[in-house]
Amino acid sequence: MESYKKEFIEFMVGSDVLKFGEFTLKSGRKSPFFMNAGGYVTGSQLKKLGEYYAKAIHSTYGDDFDVLFGPAYKGIPLGVVTAIAYSELYGKEVRYCSDRKEEKDHGADKGSFLGSKLKDGDRVIMIEDVTTSGKSMEETVPKVRGAADVTIIGLMVSLDRMEVGKGGQKCALDEVKDLYGFDTAAIVTMDEVIECLYNKEYKGKVIIDDTLKAAIDTYYETYGVK
Repeated sequence: MESYKKEFIEFMVGSDVLKFGEFTLKSGRKSPFFMNAGGYVTGSQLKKLGEYYAKAIHSTYGDDFDVLFGPAYKGIPLGVVTAIAYSELYGKEVRYCSDRKEEKDHGADKGSFLGSKLKDGDRVIMIEDVTTSGKSMEETVPKVRGAADVTIIGLMVSLDRMEVGKGGQKCALDEVKDLYGFDTAAIVTMDEVIECLYNKEYKGKVIIDDTLKAAIDTYYETYGVK
């Protein structure tokens, strides 16, 4: 496992963004873990978050792209902090763009997008917190492709939950890849989270013990990709 992945897993736990217990997801599933990217709220947390996304994108997709597109609302700060990190880490200027939930009908920046305008020939990386069902892609991919003649290189999320999507056969990231024809990836997968935390101490405490591991295994028996 690359060092930045292990650091990111510990960063999620330390920021209280990745939690373990009993949670009811938007889908109605009862899950023993939950990831909330809205929990990154301080300047130092956001700076580090952008760096982890930038490292993962650089490692996975390289640097041949022009725009980071983050779907509103959580994708807006993700696109901004990652664009800053890309400039600092790799000396590459990339633009950020997000969609608006409501179109702005006045001012110099009126329209359906926030940040940079999309232009013909742009190569775009989509950036999100976590993809469970792929619903946000249903809303945003047509907007992006309808705005200009762009190429979507891929999607980067922070955590791959590794559970079946809406179709009930493949994980949500694979469903997005098959449906829209671009690559998908995550900074870390739940397999990597378990590898990093199971029966290992983090700040003097074992995060995933045998009991929690059994609960996660049971969850994946129902919702994991077969």
